[in-house]
Amino acid sequence: MPDHAAEIANSLKYMTGFGNDFETESLPGALPQGQNSPQKCNYGLYAEQLSGSPFTAPRGTNERSWLYRIRPSVRHTRRFSNASYPHWKSAPCLDDHSLPLGQLRWNPLPAPKETLTFLDGMRTMTTAGDVLTQVGMAAHAYTFNADMVDDYFFDADGELLVVPQLGAIRVFTEMGIMDVEPLEICLIPRGMMFKVSRLGEGDVWRGYVCENYGAKFTLPDRGPIGANCLANPRDFKTPVAAYEEKETPCRVHVKWCGKFYVTEIGHSPLDVVAWHGNYAPFKYDLRTYSPVGAILFDHPDPSIFTVLTAPTEEAGTANIDFVIFPPRWLVAEHTFRPPWYHRNIMSEFMGLIHGQYDAKEEGFVPGGMSLHNMMLPHGPDATGFDKASNSELKPVKLDHTMAFMFETRYPQQLTKFAAELDTLQDNYLECWDGLERKFDGTPGIK
Repeated sequence: MPDHAAEIANSLKYMTGFGNDFETESLPGALPQGQNSPQKCNYGLYAEQLSGSPFTAPRGTNERSWLYRIRPSVRHTRRFSNASYPHWKSAPCLDDHSLPLGQLRWNPLPAPKETLTFLDGMRTMTTAGDVLTQVGMAAHAYTFNADMVDDYFFDADGELLVVPQLGAIRVFTEMGIMDVEPLEICLIPRGMMFKVSRLGEGDVWRGYVCENYGAKFTLPDRGPIGANCLANPRDFKTPVAAYEEKETPCRVHVKWCGKFYVTEIGHSPLDVVAWHGNYAPFKYDLRTYSPVGAILFDHPDPSIFTVLTAPTEEAGTANIDFVIFPPRWLVAEHTFRPPWYHRNIMSEFMGLIHGQYDAKEEGFVPGGMSLHNMMLPHGPDATGFDKASNSELKPVKLDHTMAFMFETRYPQQLTKFAAELDTLQDNYLECWDGLERKFDGTPGIK
């Protein structure tokens, strides 16, 4: 049989829009018209619904897709066996380690010495909330050097926001294929089967993952900003239908309530020939984010850089905000331009994809990570403060940079792996040592 997946991957196409109802088919006539569940589907396919929300959710939040597949998914899970991924943790994770509370920063994960796939190479840095009550999140870093060939995975605990930092990846989901490179992100919905392979040349592929246990990510309300800017819906891209016709032994790995299981089947589970609906994966190019900011003095809250938000029942209080700090112009007059010093009810896990972050002159490198938990003070390092306090206030473009945050209302608990990671910077707190007393009470002194 021809390899349909290979054919489609050579000329990938996407459908544009955020939260749209899409329809797509790999074979002409595979998608029923005028109904969802005909007595007999064309090509001998099975009709199946995948629901991402309760059946009775309001229309605006109801999410479901109809899939037309070679086998129903009940044939893609046989008898389960226990599996172990000791470095992938779920909340609440109260690991026993001796590292006390504090502001923390890490250099990138080291390249693996053994063969690891995307699934094998997942390393949990922090967790927040409770996976059993579908509240909170986990922040992971990944590093791998091998493809998932006959292994597939789905996460029943949450959706996965994948942020590549080094090396492009191909994400083959039940509903199509996405090629995702650094400075792009992709989202894999809760419960959707997929596998990940490498694109291009290299020795290691590295990045970050936010596992969202709560309400799914959506676009933030723009409020006074109006109808445009920030992340525009047209820039989100959902893959067209693609299937893998493979009749050889395969394994499906599952994460469910914080535990892992594996089942052996005799074929690929990525067998959806056509689908329609609004519960679907997508990718997004961070370079298309249209930032807004101050054009006279001061600067607004960093929430203006929110790409996606996972809300809670309390309005304005996020389970997770995915925030980026992209290239942009700084023009504010008589203003300290980097992010101000602050303490925050939110807990911030930060990563650097590319370049240099404007609030840290040294030590925060691409592939690195930092954690500033709720109410712990943080802000520019001493070098950055001096530079920003004394530079000429002319228009300056921050270029060749891209940092991000996984920000949550809940405290982020550090895993034992993160606490004992060799790349933890013991001297991080020293970056503020130069912030000495400058106070002079003499009237008129600035």
